[in-house]
This record gives sequence, structure tokens and C-alpha cells, in this order.
Amino acid sequence: MSIRPVLETRKAQPTMEGAGVHLHRAFGFRDPDELDPFLMMDHFRNDDPAKYQAGFPWHPHRGIETITYVLSGAVEHQDSLGNTGNLGAGDVQWMTAGSGILHQEMPSPDAQGVNHGFQLWANLPRDLKMTDPRYQDVTAGDIPEIIDDDGTRVRIVIGSFWGKTGPVDGIAADPMFLDITVPAGVKKTFPVDTYRRAFAYVFEGAGAFADASQPADRRVAGKGSCRGRGEYPRHVR
Repeated sequence: MSIRPVLETRKAQPTMEGAGVHLHRAFGFRDPDELDPFLMMDHFRNDDPAKYQAGFPWHPHRGIETITYVLSGAVEHQDSLGNTGNLGAGDVQWMTAGSGILHQEMPSPDAQGVNHGFQLWANLPRDLKMTDPRYQDVTAGDIPEIIDDDGTRVRIVIGSFWGKTGPVDGIAADPMFLDITVPAGVKKTFPVDTYRRAFAYVFEGAGAFADASQPADRRVAGKGSCRGRGEYPRHVR
């Protein structure tokens, strides 16, 4: 078995989006080829409603997909086609904007005032940029979770892993999106195909990466463990 080297680790950067939502950007638009086909990933996590409740009022998307994963609180969405919905804790929305859509996303707190989640943007290949808009709204209970003997937990949003397949399908980049929790003191190896680009985003705890000299902590991107998101995309233009 070969170990893929860590190419880079970095801190997510604080920024502001929408109508004044405070968040951290893990990566985005510095180099479009860096994690092609993924363009950007934002981490929104706040316990002060004044810093997020203004939300993301009506705005357009075209030629991309947006993937929203909520951990705490909720995100209500509406679009120009008349679709409405509410994403709660553990829910995922995979929106294919295709030929174009207007929508808005308005976050709300949980009982402790917290709103927490992620949004990832993915580019569509040229021949699919003008497809009809499409939603895949997935509730938390429909996402399979596997608990290994050592306590490692993996939720599978898309792709196949450890004999389970996630509920999101028909995505051009054929990605794998995993929510992984590794207990303290556990060493874990996760297979990643050599033809895929890979990254992980660690947002709780800390851990050592395969050949990194320094441990990674929260808000660090790289290939790793602890509690984080893993997206392993093919290189698709």
C-alpha cells in the first residue's frame, strides 16, 4: 500500500458573504485548477445570530453546483422556480444550477443560538453547464452511517465506502463526500484512488496527517482524520 503525500495544509480565512454572514473560507478562487472541479468551500459556524441571520438574499447561480451541509440550526431556501425547503441538522442539499437559477438561503439558530454548516461549490463540465436546474434534498436519516470497531464513524453523503452508498447520485464529477469522526488516539487509514484529487477539512479536534510534521487542528484543509469533511473528486473540466 502506498501513502499519498500531504501536498499542503492551510488555515481557513475569515471572511464575510451575503448580507453580512461571518464565516471562514477553506479555499476558493485563488487557483481554479487547485481542486478542480471544486471551486470554493465556506464554513459557517456562529453562536451570535446577529452575525448570520441576515443570510444570503436573492442571488443567481449558473453553470455550477452548490452543496450545503447543515450541522446545527437550519437553512431555509427559496428559488425562482417556486421551490422552498428547510435544511435541518444533518441534512444535505445538492443543487445543480445548470442553465441558471435565482435563490436565497436564510440561516436560523438552534436552541443554543448556533448555526453551523458548510457550503461547497463545484464546477460543471462544459457540456453540462446548460442543463436544467436540479435539487437533491437529503434528510439526515437517509444518510448511511458506519461505525467501525475502533469507534470511527463515517457518514456517506455520496459515493461508496465500506460497503455503503450515499443517497446523492448522478453527479458529473463522480465525487466521494464523507463526514468522518476518528476517536482520540486512533490511527486510521482511508483509501483514496490515485486518479482522484483529495482534501479533508478538519473542524473539530486535532490530528497528525500521514507525512506532515505538524498536527492539524480545526479549520485546516489537508488529507486527514479527526472530525471533518472529505471530498475526493475526479479532475473534471
